Amino acid sequence: MKVTITAKKMQVPQSFPEYADKKLESKLSKFFGDDADARVTLSEHKENIILELTVKYNQMIYRAETKAEDKNDALDAAVDKIIRQIRKNKTKIAKKLKDTAFKEAYADTVDEQVDYDIIKHKTFVMRPMSTDEAILQMNMLGHSFFMFCNADTGSANVVYRRSDGDYAVLEPTTE
Repeated sequence: MKVTITAKKMQVPQSFPEYADKKLESKLSKFFGDDADARVTLSEHKENIILELTVKYNQMIYRAETKAEDKNDALDAAVDKIIRQIRKNKTKIAKKLKDTAFKEAYADTVDEQVDYDIIKHKTFVMRPMSTDEAILQMNMLGHSFFMFCNADTGSANVVYRRSDGDYAVLEPTTE
């Protein structure tokens, strides 16, 4: 597993990359192959460390974000979150993980088939608009996200409000 560590406006102690490599290898290697790409992003907010862990493997993305007072505790919590995500959705993503991912580690767990209850299908007209106009429209509707046709690119985009109060845009692309 390839591990990349990035810090925003803070210094990473020399011992952390080694700890992260060992932790990710010991906990996640049973799910992902050697060609998995793990990205750890650290930032500091007040007295807490915010750690984002993103693992890309077989065109799937697994992501967890945690807050803690210590970098190591934040990493431990993020790894646990990703493992919970995998276990919760194991029947749906088993094909995307290593063949041996669930054979030994979770042989005693019961297979749960999770069916999602879709209670509503909604259609709407997407007219071309700028990102700023989409944010304004989202705020006027009182929603936390808004799908729109980007006037600059012509593609469908989603603008959403992040937990920190800022805004982000999802733009589709092909690899």
